Amino acid sequence: MNTQEKLLLYGFAIFSVITSFLFVFYAVTVNFSSDASQWLKTFSYVAGGYGLFNIYILSWAWRSQVVWTIKANTVIAACFFGVFIMDTIREGFSGGMTAIGSVLGLAVILWINWFAVKKSCQRESS
Repeated sequence: MNTQEKLLLYGFAIFSVITSFLFVFYAVTVNFSSDASQWLKTFSYVAGGYGLFNIYILSWAWRSQVVWTIKANTVIAACFFGVFIMDTIREGFSGGMTAIGSVLGLAVILWINWFAVKKSCQRESS
């Protein structure tokens, strides 16, 4: 593995860990808020669950390099993205370009997290 591939692998893995932490932090913050609606609390459980599952799957892929982790990450990312889309539609795309930007931003984050798991599975053992 050359230096560029190592940098890409470690960079995406660190990005994945940070974004997963932010999803969990968001879930904890919303659930301890007294002003949050029931729908927002439910959505925060989904976001926090995705963050925890992503960390678990990434660590499993890093240690054992098994292929099922790529599929598992795809499933949880698709479920989370689906819930996010439903939530955005429920709000009626009220933000216009902001709503579209948030959907595209989340799609990029989920893709990078998936790519980090895939690269972790394909890396050479050191």
